Amino acid sequence: MIVVTRLNDSRFAVNPDLIERIHETPDTTLIMVDGAKYIVTEPMAAVIEMIARYRARIVSLAYDAPDVAAPATQPLGSRTSTGPQLGIVRGSRGDGGGGLVSALRPAPEAPATAPAPTAPATTAPAPTGAR
Repeated sequence: MIVVTRLNDSRFAVNPDLIERIHETPDTTLIMVDGAKYIVTEPMAAVIEMIARYRARIVSLAYDAPDVAAPATQPLGSRTSTGPQLGIVRGSRGDGGGGLVSALRPAPEAPATAPAPTAPATTAPAPTGAR
């Protein structure tokens, strides 16, 4: 939410995602998606700056704050500012993992073993009958 000031100096918060347009003729008017109009004392540039800061804060929280993340994603370890970490949910197909999230890692290589002996190839007899 951003906090703006009405002409009578009362302050109120508005959801910037619901602002459809902003007019400045000469008073700044916020026109909401539902048609509501609010005349505010802040200039249009200041309202736009508040909206930009609000959205930057939301993105920052999504990328940098592990305490804001969903509990299932927290065991992934340290988070970086490069964005959300990817993980695999284990146990979603009944393999007993309990739905735990683990970090993406390369699959472990299978131990080197001798190939299993194979039986000699046999050929099947050609089918007989009418063509």
